[in-house]
Amino acid sequence: MKISAKLLPICLAGFFLIGARSAGAEERMNVLLLIADDLNTWILEKPERYSGKVIAPNLKKLSESGLVFTHAYTASPFCVPSRTSMFSGVSPHKSGVYHNQSNVAASAPLKTAQSLFETFSGAGYSMYGYGKITHGWRGKDVWDDKQGHKRDPRPPGAPVQSVGKGEQDWGPIHLAEDEMNDTGGANRAIAILKQEHEGPFFLAYGTFNPHMAWFVPQKYFEMFPMDEVRTPKLNPDDFDDIPPLGDEVVGGKRGFTQAVLDAGLHKSAVQAYLATTAYVDVQHGRVLDALAKSPYRDNTIVIFISDHGFHLAEKDHWQKGTLWEEATNSMLMCRVPGMTKPGRVTERCVSLQDLYPTLLDLCGIPRPAHVDGKSLVPVLKNPDVDWRSTAISYLYDQYASIRTEQFRYIRYKDGQQELYDHRKDPHEWKNEVGNPEYAEALEMLNSELPAVGDMAKQLVRGRRQ
Repeated sequence: MKISAKLLPICLAGFFLIGARSAGAEERMNVLLLIADDLNTWILEKPERYSGKVIAPNLKKLSESGLVFTHAYTASPFCVPSRTSMFSGVSPHKSGVYHNQSNVAASAPLKTAQSLFETFSGAGYSMYGYGKITHGWRGKDVWDDKQGHKRDPRPPGAPVQSVGKGEQDWGPIHLAEDEMNDTGGANRAIAILKQEHEGPFFLAYGTFNPHMAWFVPQKYFEMFPMDEVRTPKLNPDDFDDIPPLGDEVVGGKRGFTQAVLDAGLHKSAVQAYLATTAYVDVQHGRVLDALAKSPYRDNTIVIFISDHGFHLAEKDHWQKGTLWEEATNSMLMCRVPGMTKPGRVTERCVSLQDLYPTLLDLCGIPRPAHVDGKSLVPVLKNPDVDWRSTAISYLYDQYASIRTEQFRYIRYKDGQQELYDHRKDPHEWKNEVGNPEYAEALEMLNSELPAVGDMAKQLVRGRRQ
């Protein structure tokens, strides 16, 4: 067949256009997003946070293969606002979603927000999600296959502990490990990695654990003999310089915390948290092993995050929902083929709010106009790059906090504040508000936060949780 001289340029143009599109699809990297619920940063082995043994070899192996952010912070220390802000791209101070009881459906910015998953789907990615990914706000359903999370049943006769009530309980589970929901989610994620994919894919896998209650197989408890378990450091005078609104934040959980301590169960609870963390590590490790054995190993971005941190009696508190280090410091590990180098660590203060724009940059996808946050690509390329902190966290009635490499500043309302110098006070035990040596720092940090008048009011649905 002969092609006329007139048609030849058109045919060639079409050929090169198709070729360019094919090349773009081949070059665009896959994404594996791994999420753990309520996982604090103990596995980073920072002695000022936790000095005991943590068994998480798979996540430590991941950390050694890429970049670890030791100073990553949630946009809000509850599941609903953290995940809503992260995956919608809308900061809590704009959405009004500050806690788990927020009226998500009433948020005007969220009604029109395009989720991270919708953006990737629109860019031609196949979308797969298993386990706990979103919570509260979900956006449009764009998944090619999805199985949400559900809690494992409690053991017969629960509560197991004398202080146990509701989800605040722990002990060996009666199920076989293969019967647990997080195990099933890992199985589904592994099956996706064993499939042949013609184009790029986005695979998200989230464990419900180590969210309470902590019920995992007995073998995980046995990994942490009680005589080897250490509890985090506590300060009985911690609240002497904390303002009333800060004290109020922990009011709902102080009774349970004290009950655990009075019953001599603090070490037992820490053992259960470590055991559940070890179980979570195994499940994420199975997915990472499947990726390593797949043809997608060298063209898949791997991100591991936790949605926020967790208290285990520090500052008289249990679980999450404060603006201190324990609840806001989150896990973030990144491995980007051709960009990150193995075994690197950065102390730059970043936010989980930055995840959305970062993934778009890495995959060459245009950023929707509504997306908040700052791309972390400069830090991924150079962990020591100059970086202005994006680590702002929000809570309840327009409370806000910023973390820098030296300071944590918390602003409540009515002029109530906290300021900690992490260079000499990593436990945040001495509030420096009122110390004239820190007057300039206090003013500077406050200026980094949105003005209260510019922040959305909290959208209340029911009582505070």
